[in-house]
Amino acid sequence: MSALSFTSSWLPAGTFATALAAFDPLPGIYLIAIAAEAMSGALAAGRRQMDIFGVAVIAFVTALGGGTLRDLILGNFPVGWTQHPEYVALVLGAGLLTPLVAHYLHHLKQLFLGLDALGLVAFSLIGCSVAQKLGYSPLIAVMAGMLTGISGGVIRDVLCNQVPVVFRRELYASVSLAVCLLFLGLQALGLERNGNVLLCFAAGFAFRMLALHRAWHLPTFSYAQRWE
Repeated sequence: MSALSFTSSWLPAGTFATALAAFDPLPGIYLIAIAAEAMSGALAAGRRQMDIFGVAVIAFVTALGGGTLRDLILGNFPVGWTQHPEYVALVLGAGLLTPLVAHYLHHLKQLFLGLDALGLVAFSLIGCSVAQKLGYSPLIAVMAGMLTGISGGVIRDVLCNQVPVVFRRELYASVSLAVCLLFLGLQALGLERNGNVLLCFAAGFAFRMLALHRAWHLPTFSYAQRWE
C-alpha cells in the first residue's frame, strides 16, 4: 500500500514532519501479522498431526487466504501475493519454523494474541482500502475488509475439520466489522487518513483485547429438535 498522506498545520517544518508525513504503519504490521497467522496455522495443523506439507499449506492459507479470496471476489488481479514472493517466503518460513519451536510458543500466548489483534485490524483496513480503490460502495468495502480479516482463519479451521472459531466464540468478526465501520465513518467526517488509521488501530486493538479479557461473545443459537 502507498504511504499514508498526512498534513497538519501545527507540525514544524523539517525532518521530523517529513518522516511523519511518510509514515505508514500498515506494511510493517502486515508482515508481522502474516508471520504470526502462519504460525497459528502451523500449530493448528500440528494438532491434527499433519505432515510438513500439510503444515506449509495450512500456514499459507491462514496467512494469505483472506487477501486471496478478497482479490478473487473483487476481481483485483493479479492477486496481491503473486507480486510479492517475499510474502510467500516469509509465510512458509514462519510456518515451517513452528514445529521446531512449538514447545516454547505457549509462553508467548499473550504476545500472539496481541499480534493477532493488530493483524485483524491491519487486514480489515487493507481490505477496505483495496475495495475503495477499485470503486466499490462503502457496504462492499466493509465486506471486503471483513473478508480479508477473518477468512484465513475460517479456511484454516475448515481444512482442519472443525467449526471455525470465529463462528462459535469470542468477538472476532465483530471487531473487524467495527474497525471497518469506524474507518469509513471517520473518513466520511473528513479525518486525515493517517490519523484515521491510527485511531482505528487503537480502537480495534483495545476492543479485541478487552473482549478476550472479559470473555465477550455474541448470543449463540442452539437448535436440537429433529423434524423427521
